[in-house]
Amino acid sequence: MDIRTPWQAMTRPRYPLGPWPWRAAAYLGSGALVGAAACLVLAVLVLGSLLLVGLPFLLLAGVAVGALERRRLRLADLAPARDPHRLPEAPGLAAWLRRRAGERATWRELAYALLLATVLWPLDLLALAAGLGLPAVLLTTPLQLAADGHETKVVKAYLVTSYPQAFAAAALGAVLLVLLAYPLGAVAGARAALARALLTPRASAPDGAIGEVIASRARLVDAFEAERRRIERDLHDGAQQRLVALTMTLGLARLDAPAGPLADQLARAHEQAGQVLAELRELIHGIRPQVLTDYGLGPALADAADRSAVPVDTDLDLPRLPEAVESAGYFAGCEALANVARHSGATRARLTARLTGGTLRLEVEDDGRGGADPARGSGLTGLADRLAVLDGTLTITSPPGGPTLLRAEIPCPSPTAPCASSSPRTASSSGKV
Repeated sequence: MDIRTPWQAMTRPRYPLGPWPWRAAAYLGSGALVGAAACLVLAVLVLGSLLLVGLPFLLLAGVAVGALERRRLRLADLAPARDPHRLPEAPGLAAWLRRRAGERATWRELAYALLLATVLWPLDLLALAAGLGLPAVLLTTPLQLAADGHETKVVKAYLVTSYPQAFAAAALGAVLLVLLAYPLGAVAGARAALARALLTPRASAPDGAIGEVIASRARLVDAFEAERRRIERDLHDGAQQRLVALTMTLGLARLDAPAGPLADQLARAHEQAGQVLAELRELIHGIRPQVLTDYGLGPALADAADRSAVPVDTDLDLPRLPEAVESAGYFAGCEALANVARHSGATRARLTARLTGGTLRLEVEDDGRGGADPARGSGLTGLADRLAVLDGTLTITSPPGGPTLLRAEIPCPSPTAPCASSSPRTASSSGKV
């Protein structure tokens, strides 16, 4: 069984000797610190909200506390904690604030922040003091006796006057350290379960029509990728090979023809056949480039950067990924680079791609004029729809005057195989798209 919480770990006989008691202590201790800080901040903001000037900041504080708590959950619960917020409909701070103010998740985060600042952090501190502080005090009894001289009071209750008594108290502290690890883990598990219930989307199993829609969407993605590969293969092995043969035949006929009108017509036909062949190769590359099929997303993005009209620095470190993820990531990168070349007026761009925590993160940043707006038909809306099919998200930060940052995130299962070229790479080129 994959152990993800202290509750699951407590069923194992070696639980007190493993890392989970210390992870539970770290979760409760950091919770006490975060809660105390939140208590001070929220007290100021609540007073400000009474004057109608602190309410927006109160909401922002709740969002910030929620994001921090979802990160802290990794100490006591290894299951991923998804962000419940949706992307704003348009770029800019105003759109972001409107979206957040209208979401139930924002108000749930605010409720959790108030609960943490008033109730939870004192309970965290009390559990940590009982589960870790009391054994620690008992374990240090010999040191306390040595420091005080003739006698010392343990936990302000028991008088110890000799070293045998001191070592007996230390032995009791060691036993309590093991025994209290279980209730400490239980408290940390309960706290983590409460935080997850309030701060993350409920992972209820879909059924009925919703489940069928999700399943059919996955089947459509697979069918679309299979059809794309079939079309690319048919064009590559069929029409392209016939055009190559036709071009060679016209070239030979051109060499054998005597000078005159016939030779001129053969020369024009040969040139036109070469142009058609070049266009067909470009079309095949646009459907699904061979480098993506053979070597994976990293080399394919590097090739797209080399072909960009704007010089692009690349930082790519990717293994082989599922085909649907590689295809979506590749076309997201190509569309972003095409927008940089067509609309941004940038002199340089940077392309970064990483697989982190089961999510493919792809970023394209340029030094252009900014002001990218999906509503203006720059392909960003279609790109967001393509990513949404795979439960991916598209985030665009593009203030007027730049810079523009486009970030695509796609959930990704475990990599299928090591990538043939996965080392970081820096490239600059000025080739045509």
